[in-house]
Amino acid sequence: MPRRAVSQLRKLLHRLFGDHPVEEKELSLLLDYRFQDRELLEQALTHRSAARLSGKTAVRSAANERLEFLGDAVLGLVTSRFLYEHFADKDEGELSKLKAALVNKVTLSRVAREIGLGKFLKLSPEEERMGGRHRHSIIADAYEALLGAVYLDGGLEAATEMIETQVLSRMSELVSDRAHYNYKGELLEYLQGRGMGTPRYILETEEGPDHSKNFTMAVMILGTKLAVGAGSSKKEAEQKAARLALLALRQKENQLPKPVES
Repeated sequence: MPRRAVSQLRKLLHRLFGDHPVEEKELSLLLDYRFQDRELLEQALTHRSAARLSGKTAVRSAANERLEFLGDAVLGLVTSRFLYEHFADKDEGELSKLKAALVNKVTLSRVAREIGLGKFLKLSPEEERMGGRHRHSIIADAYEALLGAVYLDGGLEAATEMIETQVLSRMSELVSDRAHYNYKGELLEYLQGRGMGTPRYILETEEGPDHSKNFTMAVMILGTKLAVGAGSSKKEAEQKAARLALLALRQKENQLPKPVES
């Protein structure tokens, strides 16, 4: 590809995907959602211990507990509808058991850890010293608060998409082979078909003990970080990053180079 064309593509990708604060941008990439109201995002990430530091009367409005309450309700609604539509042969009791197995603190804390939510939380110094950033209950509650914030910011459709992608996919993976889909191959084909080169995957973080590692991988396209994925292996994290990159590219497809005719 000519240098001038590469330079123009670099500028285009940076303009489309690279113009937001680093921390907010990183979380947006991990969530595959960009908040319009940043105050909602900040509240969702604020633990009660940190809210107390701003004054006793401000605790309820500043902490994420009210958003957690709302997010729990949204999660329950979306999950119940999903189970109702996908398990027509199950009665009410069986559906309730499926819901309990799918939506609980263990599952939600695992989802929160996989997207690296803990490092974005706002905690008091004391809670930080006590390991609150890694406590299952705190990060699970924060994830529900985040769902509540997404619902208020983007509506039920946005919240549903996030829940289906991050939570309910754990159920669908049991009954389909979609979890084994090669998103990296599809992304490579997409880029090369438009003369946009080859994606590059970079290890951003590696956390946890040897028996329970969690990796965060970024996918770079012409020098621009397009998406970030997290998983229990580098391969899984790369596949998730590739899937999110494809979604991001397709949202801006009308501004990207057209496919090269063979």
